[in-house]
Amino acid sequence: MDTVINFWAVLSAAIATFVIGALWYSPALFAKPWMKAVGKRPEELGNPTASMLGMFIASLITAYILAHFIQYANATTAHLGMQAGFWAWLGFVATSTLAVYLFEGRPKKLWLMFNGYQLISFLVMGAILAVWR
Repeated sequence: MDTVINFWAVLSAAIATFVIGALWYSPALFAKPWMKAVGKRPEELGNPTASMLGMFIASLITAYILAHFIQYANATTAHLGMQAGFWAWLGFVATSTLAVYLFEGRPKKLWLMFNGYQLISFLVMGAILAVWR
């Protein structure tokens, strides 16, 4: 099977994930509960530039790999792309992060916040990647 990945779609999906993360972890939504759950104060976070750059690179890689899943699933509609995104999230993100939170004794709320963001990101990326091939 020849796989041709639309790099503009991958870039768009990564940007969408970045925007979702900026909103998700903003004061309008989960900034305060997230900081409380990780035991940090705003002044302890420092300059986020390096972390945000790393996150964007990770989002690019995730979108690129998800684009392959979308192609393998032959998802050509937003709904089918979201389904592929959901299954990728459930099978790889939710399960592997659950193990980390269980063994580290992190608060359940932290796992829910992180995975809520990841789920929405995977659904949006899946829709973008399926429709824009």
